[in-house]
Amino acid sequence: MSEVLIRKDESFESALRRFKKKIDKDGILKEVRDRKHYEKPSERRRNRGK
Repeated sequence: MSEVLIRKDESFESALRRFKKKIDKDGILKEVRDRKHYEKPSERRRNRGK
């Protein structure tokens, strides 16, 4: 689980920006999108080729 500690005198916007960068780097959003709908392996092979 990703977390970001807010530094002293840091704005919420900058902490949120750091959090989004960390989530993107960890690949969490990509994994969530991939797991949203199950794709059979044959469909996955067919769709990845496009």
